[in-house]
Amino acid sequence: MRLTTERLILRPWEHKDRSPMARIYGSAHVMRFHSKVLTVEEANVKIDRAIELVRTDGFHFQAAELKGSGELIGMIGLGVLSEAVQAANPSHRIVEIGWLLAKEHRGKGLAPEGARAWLDYAWSINLPEVVAITAKANAPSRRVMQKIGMIYDPGGGCENPKFPEGHWLRPNVVYRKRNPTL
Repeated sequence: MRLTTERLILRPWEHKDRSPMARIYGSAHVMRFHSKVLTVEEANVKIDRAIELVRTDGFHFQAAELKGSGELIGMIGLGVLSEAVQAANPSHRIVEIGWLLAKEHRGKGLAPEGARAWLDYAWSINLPEVVAITAKANAPSRRVMQKIGMIYDPGGGCENPKFPEGHWLRPNVVYRKRNPTL
């Protein structure tokens, strides 16, 4: 799967992406709304898992590079939620959209630009809906969700079990966008 936008190429992972993506996953600033920063080994496991999920699901979070320079700036994509989440709603696959960009590439409109391309892809394969899930405190991601036309679902939130009771990152929110072509 390869998607292009005005400024981005959204493409499958390549070996050359491992080191720059490990730096992104290893940044305390980038990972401040996640359970932890990742080691190089953990970043490689994430990339390997993404590659495998493309084979099984047909898509997953992919590399995002700048068109002009070829610089890897992070990842953007779609992912099928876990079987445990699917069990609660067996009528269709629940697909989430997500992004993780290097600190120096945030605030430039790149996440919404890439996410819009992935939404177009989602609609082209007739997904009925795409969701986005993040920590309630993650205002930057919530702004991206709003910019791409997702609607906050006040009843859809959940608790992230990776964090203990009372932790500021435990409450999650859900945003949704229905396929406008269905």
